Amino acid sequence: MHMIAEKHIFFRKTALLSLVHAAVDMSCAALFFSALKGEELWLGMVLYNACAFLCQLPMGVLADRLNRNMLFAAIGCALVALAFGLRSVPILAMVVAGLGNGAFHVGGGIEVLNGSETKAGPLGVFVSPGAIGLYFGRVFSAGMLKLPWLLPAILLGLGAAILLTGHKEYKEGSFNAPLSFDLPKGGLWLLALLFFVVVLRSFMSTTAAFSTGKLLSDLPSVWAGFIPVLCLALGKTAGGFVSDRWKPIPTAIVSLGLCALFLFFPLHPILALVALFLFNMSMPLTLFASARLLRGAKGTAFGLLTAALFIGTVPFFLGMQIPASNILFGVLAAVSGVLLVIGLKEPK
Repeated sequence: MHMIAEKHIFFRKTALLSLVHAAVDMSCAALFFSALKGEELWLGMVLYNACAFLCQLPMGVLADRLNRNMLFAAIGCALVALAFGLRSVPILAMVVAGLGNGAFHVGGGIEVLNGSETKAGPLGVFVSPGAIGLYFGRVFSAGMLKLPWLLPAILLGLGAAILLTGHKEYKEGSFNAPLSFDLPKGGLWLLALLFFVVVLRSFMSTTAAFSTGKLLSDLPSVWAGFIPVLCLALGKTAGGFVSDRWKPIPTAIVSLGLCALFLFFPLHPILALVALFLFNMSMPLTLFASARLLRGAKGTAFGLLTAALFIGTVPFFLGMQIPASNILFGVLAAVSGVLLVIGLKEPK
């Protein structure tokens, strides 16, 4: 009965944190697309992404030491809510929103990883709603901000819900593993491979050709909007559950192998959407594997891979023009698959 109760609590936490993930990313996108104009746009975008992704590494180290995961996630919600009050200074608002976004991801990510030591499915559920939140935040940014208090109020309410859900942990801690940055033999090499896989995935995902450009240009407009975002989110969710059923390495081989094939031979525009779905199945695999390598520092593992996400966006921020070539993306998907399969091997 005790184990059943613990599972129920974990499922409730995962559901709540997944909902908050969508709300946090939606709020950040709404703030970004409404507050930044003209020359501030590029600087604000770089600073926001640096704070939201690159800063998750030091935040992960801090969260591992603090051992108060739900509190960390709730603080993230409060910071994003605070950013709305700083809209008159857009760059500062972006920094605060980015730090809040990163804090939530780290705290929520560790909590989900703690409850799914042998399963990647819950992690896939947690990471997937972010893309949907970003989409709706961008599309409805103007309408949302006609009521400037609405999103901050929602965030503060959800932050309070997180605190109430995790209130028993504040005295004893969040039951993280004893803090340790030790890696198993050969673990550093495997972690480096996983890091590079995420850099490649981020690089591909931030190019217009892969997401909404040439590969999807022949689709009807209704398909070219929300449907790709949905494929991306569902791919992340499916990756975790399929991995639990088939094991990580077969999942990586099949998903990225088929993804590369569909990119090499785009016989129909819808295959680009299938490739997008398959490509994102690898996300929970890399996070889950890195956390298993750094069992005593899951927040650090989480932050390390989000730092890789930022590195993959650097060519985009520098304005580098990536050729819209399905062959290039097919090669990159195949290379990602090979590196991921090696990185998923059990360390000695």
